[in-house]
Amino acid sequence: MTPRVLLITGASRGIGAATAQLAAAQGWDVAVNYVHDHDAAEAVAAGVRAQGRRAILVQADVADDGAITAMFQAVDRDLGPLAGLVNNAGVVDVAARVDQMNVARVRRMFAVNVFGSIGCAREAVRRMSTRHGGSGGAIVNLSSAAARLGAPGQYVDYAACKAAIDTFTLGLAREVAAEGIRVNAVRPGIISTEIHASGGEPDRAQRLAAQVPMQRAGSAEEIAQAIVWLLSPQASYTTGAVLDVAGGR
Repeated sequence: MTPRVLLITGASRGIGAATAQLAAAQGWDVAVNYVHDHDAAEAVAAGVRAQGRRAILVQADVADDGAITAMFQAVDRDLGPLAGLVNNAGVVDVAARVDQMNVARVRRMFAVNVFGSIGCAREAVRRMSTRHGGSGGAIVNLSSAAARLGAPGQYVDYAACKAAIDTFTLGLAREVAAEGIRVNAVRPGIISTEIHASGGEPDRAQRLAAQVPMQRAGSAEEIAQAIVWLLSPQASYTTGAVLDVAGGR
């Protein structure tokens, strides 16, 4: 296979880690971004290498624009021309009503989930766009079914971030469609990943599974399947799409 270079943000766990493994199986070399857990990121990279693909670790907090720039420079240097970006890094906070939220919480939510994704997409476009001398590529943004549902009494701020990602996906897709770049989003529903524990509810996916028409939570691997398809040549005429992978919810 011709090597293709993919950067996945927030790739040390959950959906990002599953995407790294599946992408490697489909011929991608992978830059594994993480913030704190070096050992978990190294385990993901080792899984990529075990499939005969190259992998590097790139530590960066996507809420820091300077760190984003340095991360992309590291990918340029250590893996080569970028062909794909998965904007997966994201945070939630403890369940709360809007009248219980402070501005620091909301700023952090948007800094990681929105500003970080836009900053990473900016750097990817600068490298992949034919307008800038690139050879094209694909961007997949991670949205959430919360963008449709609003997440009242839980994560309205997170839902608002993901609604912003939906709109950003549509606008950027149209902006760069003639420059060889496809931009799409995947909107997961209730998925069994570690992110629920960081919001103080490690059993949330199991607790809410009955609300899903399919009567179960999804897996990180099921979301990864959709992401890797959108990155692939099989999705060559798909851009500006927001794909629900939510069990019918």
